[in-house]
Amino acid sequence: MKQNKYDDSTFFSQYKEMARSTHGLEAAGEWHVFKSLLPDLNGKSVLDLGCGFGWHCLYAREQQASLVVGVDISENMLQKAREQTNDAAITYIQMPIEDIAFSDSQFDIVISSLAFHYIESFDTLCKKIHACLKPGGSFIFSVEHPIFTSRDEQDWHYDDHGNRLHWPVDQYQSEGLRKTSFLTDNVIKYHRTVSTYMNDVISAGFELKAIKEPMPSEEMMNNPLMFDENRRPMFLIISAQKASN
Repeated sequence: MKQNKYDDSTFFSQYKEMARSTHGLEAAGEWHVFKSLLPDLNGKSVLDLGCGFGWHCLYAREQQASLVVGVDISENMLQKAREQTNDAAITYIQMPIEDIAFSDSQFDIVISSLAFHYIESFDTLCKKIHACLKPGGSFIFSVEHPIFTSRDEQDWHYDDHGNRLHWPVDQYQSEGLRKTSFLTDNVIKYHRTVSTYMNDVISAGFELKAIKEPMPSEEMMNNPLMFDENRRPMFLIISAQKASN
């Protein structure tokens, strides 16, 4: 299923007001860890899957990447990306990321931020990514943590006064579709375990380099709204590499 909530006017009107939408990467709680896992981008070709507003594409060019391709299913997202991009070395393509069909060994680096939990066949996508990477190429991606996606509700348990008691985890081993609420109702996500994420990457031919479950940076923890983010992991980041030969 290739749901495109981002072209729903109600959903998008709320999404574009989120901090990470208006302020970019520095407003993303996981960015400081994601950035630390990126290889040297100077002179490299980069593919960004689920590029959204193009923040990662712009960053790659700031780091002197030679060319960048951003792929996203949403015309709304890509329209915003194009509005804030004035760089012939960045190309945006509208398509579901499951449908990519790039040439073998086309890119040095493939990245993705918070997109793959919307993808039903992650194992198939990993194989496509492995094929389009050059030998020795890097693959770094973030997803919502499986502790976060295990239940349809994807929310805290509260007491009678609205205080957050704990983050419940249930049906963790039952992988597959979750119909949840994020800005609007009926948002389709796909839950898979941490081990499935790692094993699908390995089965596609990659070597795992790092597994991270980031908390917000110290600077962001000064915001009282971020305090509870230390009570459960919200993000999973995996760094992998294609063999050199």
